[in-house]
Amino acid sequence: MISVLGNPRSDCRGLGRREWLQIGGAGMFGAHAALARAAESAAGSGNQTNGKAKAVLFVFLYGGPSQLDTFDMKPGIPRAYRGPFDVIDAVTPGLRICEHLPRLAARSDRFATIRTVTHPQNDHNGTHFIQTGRTVPPANRGAANVAATNVDWPAFGSVVSYLDHQASTTGQLAFPPYIYLPQRLGHYAGYDIVGQYAGWLGKAYDPMATAIPKQHALDNPFFRDCTDKELDFRLTGLDPLPGITLDRLNTRQRLLTQLESRRRALDASPATRTYTAQQQQALGLIHSSDIARAFDIREEPDRLRDTYGRNLFGQSLVMARRLIEHGARFVTVGWDMTVRGDDTTSWDSHRELTRINRDHLLPGLDVGLSALLDDMGQTGLLDEVLVMTGGEMGRTPKFENRGSQDGRDHWSYCFPMLLAGAGVRGGLIHGVSDKHSAYPADLPVTPADLAATIYHSLGISPHTRIPDPQGKPTPLVEEGRALTELFG
Repeated sequence: MISVLGNPRSDCRGLGRREWLQIGGAGMFGAHAALARAAESAAGSGNQTNGKAKAVLFVFLYGGPSQLDTFDMKPGIPRAYRGPFDVIDAVTPGLRICEHLPRLAARSDRFATIRTVTHPQNDHNGTHFIQTGRTVPPANRGAANVAATNVDWPAFGSVVSYLDHQASTTGQLAFPPYIYLPQRLGHYAGYDIVGQYAGWLGKAYDPMATAIPKQHALDNPFFRDCTDKELDFRLTGLDPLPGITLDRLNTRQRLLTQLESRRRALDASPATRTYTAQQQQALGLIHSSDIARAFDIREEPDRLRDTYGRNLFGQSLVMARRLIEHGARFVTVGWDMTVRGDDTTSWDSHRELTRINRDHLLPGLDVGLSALLDDMGQTGLLDEVLVMTGGEMGRTPKFENRGSQDGRDHWSYCFPMLLAGAGVRGGLIHGVSDKHSAYPADLPVTPADLAATIYHSLGISPHTRIPDPQGKPTPLVEEGRALTELFG
């Protein structure tokens, strides 16, 4: 542990969740005010919106849930299209939900259902589209053609981080603004998926990511209960060696600053500036015991954690809510593929779709997401946090029934997305798909529209400009409009 020299501070272990929410909210609201100033200075007047969100939680179902097996079911079409599952009525009139999502069906008045998200990137590079609002740029992306590069457009969380840092008078923030849970996207399967990083904006604005390991190469912690020993979200490297006090740490930092001052004066390249920002962020983490505690899921009540499900997805949602309470501004929970090339370990269900949807994916989503809505609703946090749930694409309307190999392939032309919180009108259905849920029949929604909606909800005008790699001001969103009709 770090030995802090000076006056002792009182212990806060007696505080309840609502008190922690109030304390953490102070930093979150301050960041929101700072962000509004940054947006105003970035592009002049008219760059603020009336958005209510202080933070965003993106529940990213990587691989693409099937629209016909989740939130856009068509019970009257042939089984070759509609698939193996029956339909249940939601509390929202006209919304037909899969039989394996009963909790979410009972809570559909708490979220809006967009049924017509569409884009032409019919592969996993759609992860760039859905996390940035922009098409993936040309680049060498490795053998699997999904690797992130430094020419990519920055993720939403990276943009928020950049604007927050620009608005800060010191260039530093009290809490990491952009966090990825439980692992960087693709890392379980040996990929480094495009769209989650800061790209050309610079590594200083990459997400801070936890690293929950698997037990072995074929393990899937999303499909089973996990122990607290496994669920160690705490950031590694925050505790120095025994005997290193803050005074001694500060002395080392001052010496390092002196030694590097001349080099920084001579070399003011973007790479140097990024390196300095990362050093400052790391030092800030070491100094903050509050940040270290925020990542300790063991401080959450067992009874509450049980309601989310003890699998990795449910517990990552608990952690995401906890980090937002403490001041995080954009948190992504990625339900990821865990085994390279195995499409039975995630939502990328080309085969065995019936089994993995019935036994793992749909029950896990139903329990975890419904618990999140309940939990955040009870504390009032849902009023101030936008929750977006969905994948980068859907699945083919034609259900390929090949015995145990049944499944659906990639389909980015029409798929659902759920929005809740921050003034979103619960129970709303946006858009109509055609008879096979293959294409939008009315009100198509593009990733650029989603991007504009996210920024709008955060109080950021989608027209706000940031410098591109050549230093030219470029708008956050092009050819997209905020779906203001979703908000009450």
